[in-house]
Amino acid sequence: MNRALGMLGLCARAGKIQSGEQACELAIKHGQAQLILLDGAASQNTRKAFINACVSHSIPIRLTDADALGWAIGKPGRMIAVVLDGKLAQKLADMLPEPEETGETAQIHNN
Repeated sequence: MNRALGMLGLCARAGKIQSGEQACELAIKHGQAQLILLDGAASQNTRKAFINACVSHSIPIRLTDADALGWAIGKPGRMIAVVLDGKLAQKLADMLPEPEETGETAQIHNN
């Protein structure tokens, strides 16, 4: 996980990540999002909204440890971020865990 978080910091400094709910929603709607990163401490409403967006737009989603996402990208308190670069997104997707398979997230595994 530490390697992935370090890579997130590099991505953020390179401008390949957008964070915050509104910026992420726009990136998803405009087809720029290659991977969605969700903090483990995100609320159920945030989780559900972005999981649904992932499913409808066929975007992979990955989880970080609680409160780790904002720290890794230099913006403490952020619960959601999107990776804009395809190669970086693939590398991070391989390093980070998928959401647990529950009733609401089971459909993500089809991506």
